[in-house]
Amino acid sequence: MPYSTSTDLLVLHTLRCVGFVSLARLSEATGLPADDVESELIDLAVAGQVTHLPGDFGGWGITDTGKAVDLERTSAELDAAGARTATAKALDDFLVLNPELLDLCAAWQLSDHDDSAYDGRVLGAFLDLDQRVDPICAALAAALERFARYRARFDSALARAKAGELEFLADSTSSYHAIWFQLHEDLLSTLGIPRT
Repeated sequence: MPYSTSTDLLVLHTLRCVGFVSLARLSEATGLPADDVESELIDLAVAGQVTHLPGDFGGWGITDTGKAVDLERTSAELDAAGARTATAKALDDFLVLNPELLDLCAAWQLSDHDDSAYDGRVLGAFLDLDQRVDPICAALAAALERFARYRARFDSALARAKAGELEFLADSTSSYHAIWFQLHEDLLSTLGIPRT
């Protein structure tokens, strides 16, 4: 059975990976109800680990204190779960696929989308890549339960893209590309590796 992350660490760590976001986006990324996320955020704010900016363009962000706490707690979590080796291997496997994903996103974003056959080929390439990322997601979810949410989020983005909402490939904050970026950040921050 995979190691289960505490709710407060899940919220803190997800915020570390997704950046400055609204409560709704953080709820979507964690897979937790918004009320539960908000309760955890309030406690984390009192502890000085997160901050909130009000207004239309406001949201929640992690503080430097929060980043330090997250690094310490995720490292301890990896050791407690015995998941450090599996997570490092998953990162290595992920990095093999990363250039292909970046090329697909460039191919998608450089198109004016007036050629449905071209868009269909790019969507097909995303689906092919996703089949190869599936074992990585499965290995991660078997090591740490919190990684399981990525498979569900990838599936949701691809389902919406296949249904005609093609912005869910690379143009939306809930796109396959955005989720990929967050998984990359999650793997690096979980392992304590700075992004270069």
